[in-house]
Amino acid sequence: MLLNKKISIFTFLKQIKFDITAILIYAIVVGIADQYGFLSKIEIPIAVSAIIGTALSLLLAFRTAQAYERWWEARIIWGAIVNDSRTLIRQVKQFVPKKDADVVKEFAYRQIVWCYALGETLRKLSYSKKVYDYVKEHKIPKNNVPNSIMNQHGAALSKLDIGDFKQVQIDSTLSRLCDAMGKCERIKNTVFPKSYSLLVHFLIYVFATLLPFGLKDEYVLVEIFLTALIPIIFIAIERTAIILQDPFENVTTDIPMTTLATTIEINIKELIGDDDLPFQEKPKTFYIM
Repeated sequence: MLLNKKISIFTFLKQIKFDITAILIYAIVVGIADQYGFLSKIEIPIAVSAIIGTALSLLLAFRTAQAYERWWEARIIWGAIVNDSRTLIRQVKQFVPKKDADVVKEFAYRQIVWCYALGETLRKLSYSKKVYDYVKEHKIPKNNVPNSIMNQHGAALSKLDIGDFKQVQIDSTLSRLCDAMGKCERIKNTVFPKSYSLLVHFLIYVFATLLPFGLKDEYVLVEIFLTALIPIIFIAIERTAIILQDPFENVTTDIPMTTLATTIEINIKELIGDDDLPFQEKPKTFYIM
């Protein structure tokens, strides 16, 4: 996730270059043929294209709204992970006697690794050295590393002699972290219906096919321009929704999980008095230019 990078318009256009090329070729060929060739006698009422365009607009609006909702839910979940990670270490630090400072550090480093492991698992990336070394040292099963680390939290909590009430409070925080992990996995593993994408894409091309026959033939360049521009706008909207619908794909628009994990690491190490803080770039808002 490139949180601090601007998303170039050319980067975006690369993702729809084949659609743009196909539509441009069609617009030029049909525009010339409709103006000077054998297609000049074909006329389709513009109302037909308008009806298809209206239906397409509604479908795209729904698609975009649902995609953004998935992205925003993922961001809220990771915001909760940041808060609960801080809360967990603060609770352990307050409840565990000072003589057991090593236990606090174990919880802290385990939670730091959990955050990195969760992000890397969701992105289906190879584990970073921090996570790999921890997994190797503690012989953690690699099937679901974040869940295994959370189980270690639970096992360590059960061994603490801090009283039932304090254990329940810490366990409640662990439960929230576990719920957040499950919600991320639900978003990651729930695919937006393919049939919906096929329908939208089909309607875009039907709209592009009918549009030039409903436009006036006075100016061929205007006809070509409109025949290409409007479908390309629809395709750009659809591609935007596709990019947003999976916030854990390690692309420029996904959730900044690595940055958030680094923030958590800094906050936790400050809580336990560890001066070995990781470098963190100043966050900036990304935007399309």
